[in-house]
Amino acid sequence: MIVTAEHEKKRLDVFVSEVSSVSRSHAQVLIDNELVSVNGKLQAKNYRLKAGDEVEIEAMPLSELSAEAENIPLDIVYEDDDIIVINKPSGMVVHPAVGNESGTLVNALMYHCKGSLSGINGVIRPGIVHRIDKQTSGLLVVAKTDDAHIFLSSLLKEHGIKRVYYAILTGHLKSTQGTVNAPIARHSIDRKRMAVVEGGRSAITHYQVLREYPSFSLAKMELETGRTHQIRVHMSYIGHPIVGDLVYGGGKTPFEKAHARLLDGQCLHAGELSFPHPRTKEIMHFESPLPDNFKALLHILEEL
Repeated sequence: MIVTAEHEKKRLDVFVSEVSSVSRSHAQVLIDNELVSVNGKLQAKNYRLKAGDEVEIEAMPLSELSAEAENIPLDIVYEDDDIIVINKPSGMVVHPAVGNESGTLVNALMYHCKGSLSGINGVIRPGIVHRIDKQTSGLLVVAKTDDAHIFLSSLLKEHGIKRVYYAILTGHLKSTQGTVNAPIARHSIDRKRMAVVEGGRSAITHYQVLREYPSFSLAKMELETGRTHQIRVHMSYIGHPIVGDLVYGGGKTPFEKAHARLLDGQCLHAGELSFPHPRTKEIMHFESPLPDNFKALLHILEEL
């Protein structure tokens, strides 16, 4: 729908609420879940609309999302009164969204923390400061207090949280280390995918090749920004999609097809996380070993 002069300068969440007859909090959930775009690009909920803007609302749940506590086991790496660091398994969604209303990390955290989670992100994403994809495993930090959440969110915006990932890539990169600096936005046709798009949001990924195998590479990536699917999009963009990533060009090689039983989505693992503690400001550093299936694939590659 096209924004008219009547709605000019209104916040995006207010506009979505009014035109869709849902609550403002529900509108914010839709925006947070990347179901709303303005002129084909994702915008923050406080984006001020201009006359002529085209707002697209991709899906409307029949009922407002909510999150309930569920007794789901968690791999807790560290916990105190301010934060909790989780090693998320592949296959677990971080927070409830359309089509994934239960069984998420948030449902598990609500049961474990019994109400001791930051409320800044509302009932759908309590405590969630940053996310990793469903089929990506590894570390993320969750805020248990509002003060911790504000501090960590500010750090994230200022690139003060170090996030290191490991991935098995198809092929051999031209350089053993480098940077991909390419803006990302939602794909113009397949709205469930992201893509490198001129005018998209700034996205920067630093990479280093750790080892080369016949037709594959083990690489280490560090995020400077944190866009949706960033590493997956960037590696596909430079012609080296992540092994097992069917969405962005992986999963096509004979090796991947022969070892499909070891693949649960993309071979991407959030292996290192560093940041100052919200209260003490002490530098915290966490590491997570590669998942068993990831290590098994590397072992097979070493034998080739």
